[in-house]
Amino acid sequence: MFRAQVALMRRFSADDIWHPVSMREYDVLFTLTSAPAGLRLNELNREVLVTQPSLSRMVERLESKGLVTRCAAEGDRRGTLIRLTDEGAALQKEIGRRHVRSIRKYLEPALDEQQLTMLLELCTTLRTAQDSIPD
Repeated sequence: MFRAQVALMRRFSADDIWHPVSMREYDVLFTLTSAPAGLRLNELNREVLVTQPSLSRMVERLESKGLVTRCAAEGDRRGTLIRLTDEGAALQKEIGRRHVRSIRKYLEPALDEQQLTMLLELCTTLRTAQDSIPD
C-alpha cells in the first residue's frame, strides 16, 4: 500500500497542475471545501499530512494570497477558524478538475471499473475506521 502511494504521489507531484499553489497547499484548500464554516488549525492538521508548525506557515501564505481567511470562532474569543475565500474556492475547483484528470490518467489504465469502485470503498473503510482504533 505504501509503495503504491509513493509511486502515485511522485507522479501527482510531478504533474504541472498545481500552480499557483503547491500540492500540499492544494490539500489544505481541498480539505477546507468540506468545512464551509471553517476549521480550527488543530482540526485542519488532523486532515492533512503536514506538521503543525508547517501548517501554520502554510495558512499564513495562503492568507497572504487571499485564498483563505481567519476569523473568530463563534462563542470562543480566543479561537480562530480558517475558511476558504471565494478566490480560494474557485482555485480549488480549477486545480481539482486538473487533478481528477491526472488521477484518471494513472488509475484507469491499471484498474477496471469494478476495481476502482472496490478501491474507493476500501480506502473509505480504512480511513473512517482509524478514528475508532486506539493509538
